[in-house]
Amino acid sequence: MVSVLVAFNLRFDFSIPEIHIKAMYLSALILIVSRVVLFYYYRVYDISWRHFGFKDTTSLVYVTVFSTLILLLATYLLRGTEYIIPRSIIAIEFFISLFMILALRISKRLYLESYKINTDGKSTIIIAGIDKANIILRSINGEESDYFPVAVIDENYSNMKLNGVNIYSLDEFIASNIQCEIAIVDESIDLSSVYEKLNDLSIANIKIASDYGDYGTQIKDISVEDLLARKPKDLDKEKIEEFIKGKTVLVTGAGGSIGSEICRQCEKFGAKKLILLDNSEYNLYAISEEIKDVPSVCVMQNVVDISFLENTFKEHQPDIVIHAAAYKHVPLVEANIYEAILNNVVGTKNVIDLAIKYKVQKFVMISTDKAVRPTNVMGTTKRICELYAQNSNGLGTDIVAVRFGNVLGSSGSVIPKFKSQIEQGKNITVTHPEITRYFMLIPEACELVLQAGAIGSGGEIFILDMGEPIKIVDLAQKMIDLSGRNNIKIEFTGLRPGEKLYEELLTDESDCKTQYESITVAAPTYYDREKLNQDIKELLEIEDKLGKLKSIVPEFNHQLNSKN
Repeated sequence: MVSVLVAFNLRFDFSIPEIHIKAMYLSALILIVSRVVLFYYYRVYDISWRHFGFKDTTSLVYVTVFSTLILLLATYLLRGTEYIIPRSIIAIEFFISLFMILALRISKRLYLESYKINTDGKSTIIIAGIDKANIILRSINGEESDYFPVAVIDENYSNMKLNGVNIYSLDEFIASNIQCEIAIVDESIDLSSVYEKLNDLSIANIKIASDYGDYGTQIKDISVEDLLARKPKDLDKEKIEEFIKGKTVLVTGAGGSIGSEICRQCEKFGAKKLILLDNSEYNLYAISEEIKDVPSVCVMQNVVDISFLENTFKEHQPDIVIHAAAYKHVPLVEANIYEAILNNVVGTKNVIDLAIKYKVQKFVMISTDKAVRPTNVMGTTKRICELYAQNSNGLGTDIVAVRFGNVLGSSGSVIPKFKSQIEQGKNITVTHPEITRYFMLIPEACELVLQAGAIGSGGEIFILDMGEPIKIVDLAQKMIDLSGRNNIKIEFTGLRPGEKLYEELLTDESDCKTQYESITVAAPTYYDREKLNQDIKELLEIEDKLGKLKSIVPEFNHQLNSKN
């Protein structure tokens, strides 16, 4: 209404003729109704004033233009009536209205960006490149913000200011002795490189900034997975896509932590169809609910039952088989040796034999670092699986195994266990102060599994680069630090049956490099396939199963309480 009144007054030198009064009120009515409708249509009322940006400006221009066109159309239809609206007024009103709408929102944003409340907000540093730091600053400024920014950390712009906040290098900030409670770190920053320094500053409340968009950023609490995350240096997505795209892929153990992520990756890389095989009803249902972009078939089945398993191969004719089904928890396997041999060894043998029979192009088996000089039954069964896989190659199907260590967050791993203990306020239990393990994030491991499968020609054991081994006690301490519950202690309970202090990824096989830094390959170990078939049969029948395991895998050194 104001813009219409100003436009008419400007047009008639602040003396509006009586004949145009009705036209002025009608113009105001048309513009008010049309703009209210268009504001709702373009969701202008949902725009955050604090984060007002270019796209929001575009929406407001559209609203102003379309409402002005409606008024122009009304002027045309009202020709010859008493409602005479000069076209010059329409043009004047357009510019006045646009200026007022934009000026109001821009001034509000400028006010909010310059207005920092430090009475309740906690002192915060932002560790990010200057562009992303600017977005973070916009996101956390405001009257109800929990954060009061005291510094931006950027090595390239120190001794400058960003929106009134001083920029430091990290070392300069440490030397400044400025007190700080919270650190917000951009997701692209190597967290391990700044974590210790933040600890030295007694900043335990660390948050991650990610998902930068038009309206700011998502800020979340840091997790131990964030600290240990690595990005593969040489992930060849084109090679993986070439391997998976347009293929029917059968994944055994599809509902497990590794198997389910393999399914997600196969979906992402364009599989033609996924055959999801698992003996857990709940896990199978859970992963089937996630797979939406490619056709999938759920098969609730155990790999031990070869007759039912053969029906699956016969019906679906997979091009690729990724075998992730296995019993993997060391103490449980020690207590259930026969079932472990049946599931791990016989199950793997069944899947390999059927893959060969039904002319599967490639078979990829998930192995473990515990298969190297095994000290427990689980690792020994996986070593037998590796031997069977290697010595079944050359019969029409390319068969490879991929060996890696622990994955963060998988069922039975230490991360969920430690989280549960911390949430309950209990002390964290670690078996030994010197125990170490290799760790890898599940998505990283599964991408590299597919990459190894893509480059394998058959008969190889691929070893994934797990980085440096991590002391479990250090991992536990980091989780305590991140939780802020410094009253929680670490208790040592002693090594469990068959547990090693240190895991190894390579045996005495002469390893060689591939074209990818993250993947090496071990030369095959020869074992007569017919003899191995006979040994597996005897393994099921013989009473001294540990002795038979030792005869098949001579390096097996069963240790109920390993100290090395």
